[in-house]
Amino acid sequence: MTQAPAARLLDVTRLASRAGRNLTGVDRVERAYLVHLLSLDTPLFGLARTVTGYALLDREGLAGLLGRVDGRQDWGREDLLARLGRRLTPMQRRADADLRRLACARASRIGLRWLLRRRMPEGVAYLNTGHSNVSSRVLRAVRGIRDARVTIFIHDTIPLDFPEFQREGTVSRFREMLYRAGRHADLLIYNSARTMGDVDRILARRNLAARGIVAHLGVDRPKPDPAALPDGLPPVRPYFVTLGTIEPRKNHALLLDVWEDLARADGPVPELLVCGARGWRNETVFARLDALPSGGPVRECPGLSDSAVAALIEGAAGLLQPSFAEGFGLPPVEAAALGTPVVCGDLAVYHEVLGDIPVYLSPVDRVSWLKQIKNLAREDGRISGTGTQSGFVPPSWRDHFDIVLKVT
Repeated sequence: MTQAPAARLLDVTRLASRAGRNLTGVDRVERAYLVHLLSLDTPLFGLARTVTGYALLDREGLAGLLGRVDGRQDWGREDLLARLGRRLTPMQRRADADLRRLACARASRIGLRWLLRRRMPEGVAYLNTGHSNVSSRVLRAVRGIRDARVTIFIHDTIPLDFPEFQREGTVSRFREMLYRAGRHADLLIYNSARTMGDVDRILARRNLAARGIVAHLGVDRPKPDPAALPDGLPPVRPYFVTLGTIEPRKNHALLLDVWEDLARADGPVPELLVCGARGWRNETVFARLDALPSGGPVRECPGLSDSAVAALIEGAAGLLQPSFAEGFGLPPVEAAALGTPVVCGDLAVYHEVLGDIPVYLSPVDRVSWLKQIKNLAREDGRISGTGTQSGFVPPSWRDHFDIVLKVT
């Protein structure tokens, strides 16, 4: 067991940047770390990049940030400095201003090293869980503190393994971030053995080898709230849910193809609820969604609360996730915890976490997806040996932190 740190410094840059938007899987991890570390007695600080430099938050400031992320407090007004962030959304400018209001200290970009040496105790442990702010400037500044330790969470290597699915510029930035982490981190945390293997393979290209541990993500059993659903949901007829950002990697195109096949066949057509915001490089899918008739069997349902999405999943005939790649894949785990059948791509990480609970199909086998969806629709959404009926218990955050905090 590693000696307990004198203090922990959690990077909350990514979490603050999500102001006004639903949290993604990676965001939820950063939030879980914030919640857990706030519950411990170890001194805790937060670091966030702002448009003018960096903000250092103490425990009180971090609690204020969490309240805003969770919607228990409103974000404040943007200030003059936030207006310098021309690429920021209005909500991100408000969050940027609030970081300065919540800060116990601030620094310009070139002043970060001095700020941390002045305010952080020797032996501080820096934790970055969101792939954001893993910069040479930050890592050098942390290393300027005597006996400081650096731990970085790596969620996946998808930008390098599937560059065709990424935004412009993402691949090179991610590659350099990963190599930087491999050079400077004392420890890398992985959400799965598959992710660790992928990272080791990529780091080896630069003759890098970093100490790593695997700790599956904690998954709290979702709390469905049918009252949180808007009018018209859930559907009366059998329906399926697919959950996640509408981006090429998630393979929504396959499901649209399957529903076209269902519409051409005889018999009733179940509904497909597409839950998630529109992402990037998916114009063909967006056009197909825009062309769908009102009142048809396929509906986009963006912007729903977590409790509303959970209510949809709980009542669904199945959760459909034909992804080409995932780092961990929270929706199938959450669906299994609710006892909802899961049909997903045949990915190693799903086998690692869910075992034989899902039905695994090739993400390009349209015929098999069609057959399985028809079967589930006829069976009214529950099949023997699935989800809670098989005694599935999802990984817990307690187990995750029992692994991680012993060595960070």
